[in-house]
Amino acid sequence: MRAAVCVRAGGPEVLEIRELPVPAVRAGWSLVRVTGAGLNRSELRTRQGHSPGVRFPRVLGIECVGVVAASTDPRLPEGATVAAVMGEMGREFDGGYAEYALLPNALLMPVTSTLSPETLAALPETYLTAQGAFDTLGIRPGERLLIRGGTSSVGMAAASIAHGHGVETAATTRRPGKADALLAAGVDHVLRDDGGPLRTPWPDGPDHVLDLVGAATAVDSLRLVRRGGTVCVAGSLSGWLIRDFEPIAMVPSGTRLTAFHSRDAQGGAAVLQRVVDNVEAGVYRPNVDRIFALADIAAAHRYMEDDRATGKVVMLP
Repeated sequence: MRAAVCVRAGGPEVLEIRELPVPAVRAGWSLVRVTGAGLNRSELRTRQGHSPGVRFPRVLGIECVGVVAASTDPRLPEGATVAAVMGEMGREFDGGYAEYALLPNALLMPVTSTLSPETLAALPETYLTAQGAFDTLGIRPGERLLIRGGTSSVGMAAASIAHGHGVETAATTRRPGKADALLAAGVDHVLRDDGGPLRTPWPDGPDHVLDLVGAATAVDSLRLVRRGGTVCVAGSLSGWLIRDFEPIAMVPSGTRLTAFHSRDAQGGAAVLQRVVDNVEAGVYRPNVDRIFALADIAAAHRYMEDDRATGKVVMLP
């Protein structure tokens, strides 16, 4: 089989297309023929050497969709369509940048779908994170949502979910040229984030803030949300740590600060099926920015690293 192997930490050039043996099935694991894989910025960090404990060479890829080729689990018959997310894919063991992936049965989520491979591949990590954050916030139709980091793949997914549920949405971007993509995703108000004070279209603030920028903006998001509203941090585009964080001084009385981590989406077959059903019904409108072939994985990483994507980048083997 062909696979994109990260041979060492470094730039995109360290991703090499190699011929590898198809993995042998073992107890507790099943073989998946990969039909598509969404690409993620966490894979950039792993490739750059910023994921402690990852040993090279390694086939990267923290998610994939595909068809069961050989199974050790009765609930995963051969020919079943499945998705897999996280669980140390592409870190502790080889991930989705390949024609086949040997994956733990516990990670595999059966799904019924009529979607194209590229559309289905764009959903698992991105939409499970966005849907999980949306559910964590407890957003209801008619409420107001601010998405910080709106042109990230999760931001675009969150905008699609919000639009599908009748939520008035504002989203931030640092690049004015990406405004049209946000509007097409269902955003009502596009806000330019130029590093200065951010103003929302609502005098008393949004009911909820989904903060995908993370550490650099979380405290400001607490300032922006209406008193008694909720801020959910579900991204780390600006890093992991909020330095000199003083909860009593920085969290307004009655305002809630929570988080959602994509690892909580592992095994979320029912949630993923709900997402797929909503996409098939036209309620959610997934944004596939660009599709790359496996052979072009280094170019795909350059594309992501240059922050050129608006939405999801997908690899088809």
